[in-house]
Amino acid sequence: MLYETSSPAHGLAAGTPPSPNWVIDQNWENYTAQEHGVWKTLFERQSRLLPGRACKAFLENMQHLPMRPDEIPDFRRLSEVLMRHTGWQLVAVPGMVPDEVFFTHLANRRFPVGQFIRSPEQLDYLQEPDVFHDVFGHVPMLMNPALADFLHAYGQGGLRAQKLGALDQLARVHWYTVEFGLLQEDGALRIYGAGIASSRTESVFCLEDPSPHRIRFNLERVMRTHYRIDDFQECYFVLRDLDELLELAQVDFAPLYQSSAQQAVLQPGDILASDELYTRGTGAYHHAKRA
Repeated sequence: MLYETSSPAHGLAAGTPPSPNWVIDQNWENYTAQEHGVWKTLFERQSRLLPGRACKAFLENMQHLPMRPDEIPDFRRLSEVLMRHTGWQLVAVPGMVPDEVFFTHLANRRFPVGQFIRSPEQLDYLQEPDVFHDVFGHVPMLMNPALADFLHAYGQGGLRAQKLGALDQLARVHWYTVEFGLLQEDGALRIYGAGIASSRTESVFCLEDPSPHRIRFNLERVMRTHYRIDDFQECYFVLRDLDELLELAQVDFAPLYQSSAQQAVLQPGDILASDELYTRGTGAYHHAKRA
């Protein structure tokens, strides 16, 4: 997903928390016809783009959710389905929340969802996650037991990482998996990360553009690698399958924080001799932007 800096601030950026855990009512009845129309535009174009690009779990789980093109979903109905499948529920928040609040929700199998939706002028450029990113991008994969358990463990790990001063390293794992992860499936690369699945442009760029690197996932490598929040990623890390997330959920990160902190931080476009490459990117897109 691409971001801009001129959109109205929500959540943490807007200031005062509405409640100690930042949870608010979704107030589904208050969405306007225009807001439902924005959802419809985004939903329909992503639904056309993702077959053949998104992983099977994403596409199949979408069919089992009360999610339609003509209206923003009701979080209560989505939570009923999620609870039956993986024990998760959605909670509405006004936007970005503090780290500790975010991790506490995840550690209790509550997924915080931005209650607002972008304006018609922001279809492709958004400063922070909205209801389309959070629901369309994340919720289908929350139906998958491997990702659901990984995200639960990530929340617990985030609370520990705060005490160890290692949030930057853990955040990179989340970014390159849950948000911008690819996996290998049926001999091809497929999307499972929500930041890609909810973006018209990046869902094409990540798989088809020659510019980015596509690298076999390695935990310590990922923990050392910066990421971009303002543009397409310069590299994507590829899991062999979703069950690899379950293995990550069992890892003791504390010694990895110590070892990776003693090594140089890597830039997104860096390639190491030890990297297992699916694609060595040309870097042309970002070179042109820098020029």
